[in-house]
Order: sequence, then C-alpha cells, then structure tokens
Amino acid sequence: MPTQPNRPMFPKREVLFGALVPAFIFSVGIGALLPVIAPFAVQQGASLAVAGTIAAMLPVGQILADLPAGALAARVGDRAAMILAGSVAGLAFLGAALAPSVITLGAAILLVGAANAVFHLARHSYLTEITPAMQRARVLSTLGGVHRIGQFAGPFLGAGVIHFADMRAAFVLAVVTAAGATVTVWLAKSSPDPASPDEEDARASQSVAPGFWQVIGAHRGTLATMGLVGMLVGAIRGARQQVIPLWGEYLELDPTTISLLFGLAGGIDMLLFYPAGKVMDRLGRLWVGVPAMLLLAGAMALFPLTSTASGLAVVAMLLGFANGWGSGIMMTIASDISPTQGRPQFLGAWRLLTDIGLGAGPLILSAGAALGSLAVGVWAASVLGPAAAAGMQRWLPRYSPHANRRTRRRAGLL
Repeated sequence: MPTQPNRPMFPKREVLFGALVPAFIFSVGIGALLPVIAPFAVQQGASLAVAGTIAAMLPVGQILADLPAGALAARVGDRAAMILAGSVAGLAFLGAALAPSVITLGAAILLVGAANAVFHLARHSYLTEITPAMQRARVLSTLGGVHRIGQFAGPFLGAGVIHFADMRAAFVLAVVTAAGATVTVWLAKSSPDPASPDEEDARASQSVAPGFWQVIGAHRGTLATMGLVGMLVGAIRGARQQVIPLWGEYLELDPTTISLLFGLAGGIDMLLFYPAGKVMDRLGRLWVGVPAMLLLAGAMALFPLTSTASGLAVVAMLLGFANGWGSGIMMTIASDISPTQGRPQFLGAWRLLTDIGLGAGPLILSAGAALGSLAVGVWAASVLGPAAAAGMQRWLPRYSPHANRRTRRRAGLL
C-alpha cells in the first residue's frame, strides 16, 4: 500500500530511539562481554572445559528463552518487554561481575542470554508493527547493521576499560549499556498517530490474543518450510563465525593476524546493510537472499584452498561481503510472513529455529575436524548455502507478496 502523502515513510522517532539506538547500545555491551566470558571464568578458577561451557550459556539461554520471549511480548507488549529485558540483562551483568563462584557466573550468563532473546524478539516485533511493509527491509537491515556495529565496537571499548581496571570492568560496562538501552526505550514513547495500516491492524487485534500453540498450529506449514530455510541460513552463518579463526589456526597464523582478518571481514560486513535493505524494498527479498546464500557458500568453499595469510584475507573479505549483503534478510522475511494476530509467538518460534541452526553450524566444522579433516567440515557447511537459496526461491513466493516484483504485481502492490 502506498504511503499517504502527509505521512512519512515510517515514524522516525519510534524507529530511531525506540529500536535502533537501543539495539546499538545493547549490542555494545554484549560485544564487550563476548571475548571475556571464558577468560574471566578461568580467572575465577574454572578449567578450560568448564570455561567453554560457561561461555556456551549465552546461546543456550537464548534458545531456551526464544519461545517464552514470544509469549511475554504478546502478553505485556513489545516496548514493555524490551524495558523488562534490558533491566534483567543489567542485573545479570552485575551478577556476573560479582559472582562468587563459577556456578553463579554460569547462571548469570544464562540469564543474559535469555534477556538478549527477549530484547531481540521484542524490538523485531515492534519494528514490524510500526513500519510499512514497502519500507520494512531498509529498517530491519539497518537494525541488523547497528547490531553488527555495536558488537564490533564492544570488544574495543571492553579492552579499554579492562586496561585501566580488570576484567570485571567489562561486565560493569555491560551494566551501563543495558541501563542506557532500557532508558532510551522508555523515553521513546509512541506517538498517538498510528504509523501504518499494519500497526492499526495489530492494535485492533490485541483484544483477540491467540495462544502460543494455536499460532504454531495455524502456521505449521510456514514454519515447516520457511522455518527450515531459517535453520539452514542460521547454520551457515554460525559456521561463518568460526571458519576464519579455525582455518587461521590450521594455517598456524598468530592470534593477532587471525584477529585482524576477522575484523577485516566484520568491517566489510558492516558497510552493506543499507544497500541490501534498499534492494529488498525495491526489487524484493529474493534479490538479496538468494545471492547472499550462494556467495556465502562460495566464500566458505574457498577457505580450504588458501594456504597463506594473504589468500585467507581475500577470502575473508568475500565472506564479509556475502554476509553483509544478506544483512536483515531473515528478520525481513520473518516480518513478511508473520501473522498480525500472534506475531510475537510466531517470531519466537522462528527465532528458536534460526538459533538452533546458528548453534549447529560450528558443530559441523568441529565434526569435520574431529574426523580428521577440517576442510571436509568447511565444505559440508558450505553446502548449506545453496540448500537455503533453493528453499528460499521455492517457498518464499508462496508465503510473501514481497518475494520479488512479480509477486508484488500479482498482489496488487505495484
């Protein structure tokens, strides 16, 4: 539906201060935390194996909270869920900093993961409701971009505060960022004028709040098909996060070089979120999703062919470009196919599937290494890209009018 002439494309105040700025601030804290969880656990007396388990509590907490997060957001509202999640995250960060034992530390990190799941889902649902569908991809790809930028900047800020204090200072920094994100959401009050027809429909439907299993049952076909695509995308992206460090270690590169290559890929990744969103809005989701998955698979498949730092740098840049081109694609697709009634519950189930895929991706690389060939593990992970692209090409036009210009024309949107 075209935007009315006396109304902006989307409510900029609510988008900027209600979601994007808090997302950036919150991601800075998570980014500062990620590199220090395992070393801090070791400092507290944990073995390397236990430290790795404590670090894994973050994604485990996210997976465990994905479904409850949807139910919570449906019950209290998206903004209230974000405020609650930010508050709980701040308390969990503080609990981790003051943890008297590794068990307490692990419980605090688990709670951080759960709060992170609620915050992510609620802001996704919030932006879906207040943003018109024809401008949705630019907003959600920007959300993905600020999340990347925050997690990129976080480790540097964390390293700075640790330099002047100790590792507990990184947790204190995360407390401050969680509080800042929460206050920003609280101050960004929604305007009384509705932003879009989608939001009007959502508000009108709040009086009829379907139950979780009712939503899942009504949309089981969508979740069984596009949910599978989401798992495949999550899996290859999860493998992407580990392939540079693992292959760099295989080539016996020093840690500094590996970190620089990882940062190089992340820097290129951050540059593409807005162009990707604009293409999705103009031409459709498939013009970004399919090429991104094929490029990601091609870049992954090239890693075993590299034997030098310079060769690895070239492939790492291609990997960053591929992932950056797909910035926001899965959030946008999830918003497109989510129902107006029961949207938070649907998005909770969607995030559960993608998070399971995200956790499974690195296991594929590990399985290859355990069987004696990291290269086989990398190539096995790269196969997920064409599978995800094929599933997207086949099923997305069935469920979303925004798959491409043809589906939009058929739906009367052009």
